[in-house]
Amino acid sequence: MKALGLWSYKEVNRFAILREIEGLEPQKDHQRIVFLSASYDFPWDTQRALELALLRTFAIPKSSELLLATEEFTKRTQKRYDDTTILISTIGFYGYDSPEGLAAIRRMNQMHGRYAISNDEFLYVLSTFIFEPIRWNARYGWRKLSDKEKLATFYFWREVGKHMNIRDIPESYERLESFNRAYEKENFAFSEPNKRLAEVTRDLFLSWVLPKSLWPLGANMVYALMDDSMRQAFGFPKASLWAKLTVETGLWLRKQALNFLPARQEPYRLGVTRTYPQGYEIKQLGPSRS
Repeated sequence: MKALGLWSYKEVNRFAILREIEGLEPQKDHQRIVFLSASYDFPWDTQRALELALLRTFAIPKSSELLLATEEFTKRTQKRYDDTTILISTIGFYGYDSPEGLAAIRRMNQMHGRYAISNDEFLYVLSTFIFEPIRWNARYGWRKLSDKEKLATFYFWREVGKHMNIRDIPESYERLESFNRAYEKENFAFSEPNKRLAEVTRDLFLSWVLPKSLWPLGANMVYALMDDSMRQAFGFPKASLWAKLTVETGLWLRKQALNFLPARQEPYRLGVTRTYPQGYEIKQLGPSRS
């Protein structure tokens, strides 16, 4: 199994990846651009942004009610997170038209086919995969994404959406972003299912890095990463000033430090997950009965 044009970078210049990207065309070369950007320059940032994208989808009551009813997120939170991460990482690393990428998309379609999910809900979730990493980068990236990277991300996920049989995907970056904003404005609202899903996911994130006794402190920093509309849809309190300063200062220092570190010479790929320490097959992902 080979990634998209995989090779090792032997130079340590932080902008080697960007130089290659600037020689590519976003519409024609979007798979290569997304691979380079996410696997070399922004692997950690992409993963954190997609975690926020996952949380963001819980801010819509009609979606969270269905998700809560499946019990996948509340009873098998780590597995559901790992399954989603594996599927998205596989598509990004190998490409959506590779045997691995097609298998991942097929499995996603099988998993979702069991539920009555509207086209607009699918389209909104797809849009978060595009715009949350872009928005995260604008705040915390060690360099700014180029216009080519932003457009390539749009073209990449638009094609994935077509493979998922999502209809009426806007043909331009700007129109999809407008849909994303309008959908949130119309549909974000507090509900108890929203809150429950957000709480178990927040606690999952905190369990990776903190003992349970420190979760209240960690929760404050999670809230600091949320905008008001998202936070209010979960019924979460405003982050304290110290939490906001800690998060913003820590991520700013990380951004500055990365500018002085050598470039990644091998692409990031997902390692061993907590759910599947011995490895996995795509057919294992998702509910066992799907």
